[in-house]
Amino acid sequence: MKGLATVAISGAMLLGAPWAQAATPQVTHLSRREIHVHDPSTIVRCKDEYWVFFTGEGVPSAHSRDLVRWDSGPCVFTNLPAEVVQAVPAHKGNQAWAPDLIHLGNRYLLYYSVSTWGKNTSAIALATNPTLDPHDPQYRWTDQGVVIQSCDGNDFNTIDPAISQDSRGGLWLAFGSYWSGIKLVALDPATGKRPPHEDRMYSLARSDSIEASYIYHHGDFYYLFVDWGQCCRGTNSTYSIRIGRSRNITGPYVDRNRKDMLQGGGSLFLGTEGPFVGPGHAGIVSDGKADWFSCHFYDGDRGGTPALGIGRVAWGDDEWPVLMPMK
Repeated sequence: MKGLATVAISGAMLLGAPWAQAATPQVTHLSRREIHVHDPSTIVRCKDEYWVFFTGEGVPSAHSRDLVRWDSGPCVFTNLPAEVVQAVPAHKGNQAWAPDLIHLGNRYLLYYSVSTWGKNTSAIALATNPTLDPHDPQYRWTDQGVVIQSCDGNDFNTIDPAISQDSRGGLWLAFGSYWSGIKLVALDPATGKRPPHEDRMYSLARSDSIEASYIYHHGDFYYLFVDWGQCCRGTNSTYSIRIGRSRNITGPYVDRNRKDMLQGGGSLFLGTEGPFVGPGHAGIVSDGKADWFSCHFYDGDRGGTPALGIGRVAWGDDEWPVLMPMK
C-alpha cells in the first residue's frame, strides 16, 4: 500500500548505465536535492518550469527549471474536499496519496487518492487548474469531486492513480494496489471523470504485491510500469519497478519473455542497488530533446529517506526503454 505518515526531506538525481542485456541496471551517479518526495507524480511542464506532486499533507509540490535543482511549491489543498473525506470515513488528517497529473487542453488535471493503510475503502478524486504557476492570476485549484472509489466488498483498490492518453486522444486512468491488481478505466476528456453509464474496468497486471502503475505510449507500444514488493520501510523496502508492453492501452501486457502481466509477468526495469533502495512509482517526461524517467527511492546514504531519482531514457532497437548515463 502507498502512503507515509510523514514525508522525509531528501532528493536526488538517478542516472543508470545501459543495461539492455543486464539483469539489473547499473547506477553510475547520484546528486542529492533538498525536496520532499514520496510517490512522485509524472513530471509535467508549465511555462518554463517542471512540476512534480507527491504524497503528503494537502498534496505538496516542487518545481525546477532544469530537472536538477528543485524548490518547494504550494500545496493543492489547505483541507481536503468534504466529499473526498466522506468517501473514506476512516481516513485521518489532510494527507493525500500518490497524485498524478496531465496537461489536457487549457487545464491541468490532478488525480489523487485517499485511503487507510491495508484497507481498500479508498477513493480517487480530481482537482483542476488552468496553470501550475502560483504567480499567474488564473492560478486556482478547483475540486471536481470523486472519480472512482472502492469499498470492502470490492476485489480492487482505488489508489495510486496514473493518468494517460492513447494515440487517439482518449483519456485513461490506471490504478490499483494489491487485491486483484492493476485496473484501467476510460475517462471523458471533457470532464476528466468517467462517462455516464460507462462501467467497464480492464485488468492489466497482477502479482502477490503490486501497485503504483504507470502507462507510457512510445512508438508502436504502450508500456506498463508497476511496482512489486513493499514500500515505506526505509532501507528495508523491497520495491522494484517491473515493465511490460502492449499494442493496445487496454492490454494484454507482456514482458520481455512474453509472459502476460496478468499471470505474474513483469521484466525488471529498476531494482535496489547500493544506496538506491526500493525504487518505485515511475514516470516519463520529454523535454523535446530527451525522455527522462523519474521515480522515488529510499536513500541508503541518508538513513532511508525518500528521494527523487531522474534518469535519461533511450529506446533500444527492440523498442524497450533503457536508462542511460547523462552526457
